[in-house]
Amino acid sequence: MEWPATARGSLTPAPGGLAFVQDLLNTIAMGKPRMPDLLDDLGAAQEWLDAALASWTRATGRPHTPITLDGQDLEKLRAFRTDLQRAVRADDAEPAPLTTTATLRLGPDGRIHADPHGTGWQRVASLSIVETYEAQRTDLWRRLKSCRNDRCAAAFYDRSRNNSGVWHDVHTCGNAANLRASRARRRSPSA
Repeated sequence: MEWPATARGSLTPAPGGLAFVQDLLNTIAMGKPRMPDLLDDLGAAQEWLDAALASWTRATGRPHTPITLDGQDLEKLRAFRTDLQRAVRADDAEPAPLTTTATLRLGPDGRIHADPHGTGWQRVASLSIVETYEAQRTDLWRRLKSCRNDRCAAAFYDRSRNNSGVWHDVHTCGNAANLRASRARRRSPSA
């Protein structure tokens, strides 16, 4: 299954619908050489969204309603993505509240299902919040992380046994950060 933003960073997608949230986070300008922000241009944003929704349908088995973005949606969607990044990083004293609407319905199986609501960027945000809630409920949310390398900031799903991963790729981001820290320690005078 191809998640367009996550695949361009050669990242492994998160399981199920959480991969949609990861893919939204990975629309940022990232990589070396720098790949463009997929939400800077309406055409690129719509192309990303169409592909991500198709992947979401395959991952979850749930049908989706096509979402059409307009020029006014991009700024709000980028702002939502920034708030979502803060929530993933959990490094703000008080992250911005992620507010949206969803429809709750009782399914034939007797379980309550949350369905995204709204149009444009609001539906994308609603779908992201629904999947975030589901990931929290199933204890997968804590494994979605942002690479500690600020130059990268790629969203990755930590598959380590003890959930201790901090780099999306220890060979690229981890080695570079560890080398910088080692050089800084050698430069500092001994205490």
